[in-house]
Amino acid sequence: MYKIINAKFLAPNIKRFVIEAPKIALKRKAGQFVIIRIKDGGERIPLTIADSDTLAGTITIIVQGIGKTTTELNTLNSGDAILDVVGPLGKPSHIENFGTAISIGGGVGTAIAYPTAVALKAAGNHTISIIGGRSKEFVILEDEMKKVCDEVYPTTDDGSYGFHGFVTQKLKELIDSGTKIDFVLAIGPIPMMKAVADTTRPYGIKTVVSLNPIMVDGTGMCGGCRATVDNKTVFVCVDGPEFDAHLVDFKTLERRNKTYRDSEAESLHDYKCYLDQIFEANLKN
Repeated sequence: MYKIINAKFLAPNIKRFVIEAPKIALKRKAGQFVIIRIKDGGERIPLTIADSDTLAGTITIIVQGIGKTTTELNTLNSGDAILDVVGPLGKPSHIENFGTAISIGGGVGTAIAYPTAVALKAAGNHTISIIGGRSKEFVILEDEMKKVCDEVYPTTDDGSYGFHGFVTQKLKELIDSGTKIDFVLAIGPIPMMKAVADTTRPYGIKTVVSLNPIMVDGTGMCGGCRATVDNKTVFVCVDGPEFDAHLVDFKTLERRNKTYRDSEAESLHDYKCYLDQIFEANLKN
């Protein structure tokens, strides 16, 4: 069992967990993830390690409650425990002194971009971060990014905070202003990562995306995370999760990401019905 040291909501349905896992904290590197299982018989899900503290022996994950298991996970609180936490898994981010490096996070993707931004700064890069959300309440980790980045630009779709527009529009604005950009990391929904790749491709800017959204079991055995990169088949969880954005077949990736959508929606519906039954039973008692 892995004790939850601290659990706190950062935004609606987005929760930060600090978990006691000293061996993982000691070995993890930016870009890697863990597989967790809440309880016996539960689903195994991959989650990126957002941060770690080797002295405290803890790792941090940030979870958006979308499906059944992530929604259930977000009901846990400080003092509770998670049955299994396995990792670190996946290949670490490739880090070097590129020059000027931009980390782009869309929604909860900011949590995945954060550890790489930390590593890029430590490698001597001039670091810029563009963090996006549908509205102000969905912009997360701004303060944390400001501590490790030379420039931070929050963006919101509705204009309620920061730059009014998408992260790609802010990126294009920086490019058009003459900012010399040597490297871009983009993490978020697949359409957003595709849009970033389309934005940087004409300028020949080295761009990397993390294909975490398509991962399933995290071991390469289920085959659910097959993707096409440079006209070759890869398994995101073992060959990545980060790849050259300009070589990713996003059209195929988007189709594959929809494979389990109906099953996931059914599981979430059943879980919410179960919670409603418990609530009604408690009211009667």
